[in-house]
Amino acid sequence: MVTKEKAKTSRKAVVTLPTDTQIRIVRDFDAPRHLVYRAYTTPELIKRWWHANRGQATSAEVDLRVGGRWRWVMVTHKGLEVAFHGEYREIVPDERIVYTEVYEGVPGGDDMPVVVDLTLTERSGISRLTELVQCPSREVRDMIIKSGMEPGMQDAMDLLEQVAISLR
Repeated sequence: MVTKEKAKTSRKAVVTLPTDTQIRIVRDFDAPRHLVYRAYTTPELIKRWWHANRGQATSAEVDLRVGGRWRWVMVTHKGLEVAFHGEYREIVPDERIVYTEVYEGVPGGDDMPVVVDLTLTERSGISRLTELVQCPSREVRDMIIKSGMEPGMQDAMDLLEQVAISLR
């Protein structure tokens, strides 16, 4: 459930709307942050979690450098291809990634990418992933929220945690 209040995480991502153009996602993982980072940035590992049990990730291209491009593609159980792409703007290994994100299913999406600022912190072996999604407008933010992104994101993050744990 999306709320405007702050809430604590407990192995489920908490989604809040800090401003009219932002989405904040916070999720704790039972794995060190370097393993969460590795699972989030390694193509063969991305393909193990990004599908969120809604199909099969068929491609995960990652050029992990400032100015590098990324593209992830999945095919849903109903045969629909879903693809996102973007460009890396800032990278601090194991700590922070800032990147653009475009959903390829929206005409003109390249003209209005969202910017994701992902940070990873760690305390006593528990990692906290925080994503601040900056949208170009309130309409885009609301479209993302209304798209049903949260259930898929929750399932993807559960799988991301499983992949990170498997790397121990």
